[in-house]
Amino acid sequence: QVQLVESGGGLVQAGGSLRLSCTASGRTLTNYAMGWFRQAPGKEREFVAAISWSGISTRYLDSVKGRFTISRDNAKNTMALQMNSLKPEDTAVYYCAANGYSIFAAKSQYDYWGQGTQVTVSS
Repeated sequence: QVQLVESGGGLVQAGGSLRLSCTASGRTLTNYAMGWFRQAPGKEREFVAAISWSGISTRYLDSVKGRFTISRDNAKNTMALQMNSLKPEDTAVYYCAANGYSIFAAKSQYDYWGQGTQVTVSS
């Protein structure tokens, strides 16, 4: 079984930065792509970014391109999301997840999910 735990959320002013981390335990996620999703109040959980097992391939939600950067360290079983130039519309609970398919996997194809970390951006 795999456990994913997010950290790094918090309250930040618009234009500020936060770095989210996700740590996996239980077993190594060999050949698993990983991703970040977010869910704002009253909205569906949406894809934010994904990264391949090798770290070479990434994919982003259009609205975060150029502001967010996803990365992973397989030796440490961790993944990160560096978020810069934050906007109030980025406010949500952020979840990390893992899937055994690819960075193009649908939300339903993700096998493991963390509990989420709150990100609040004030205007």
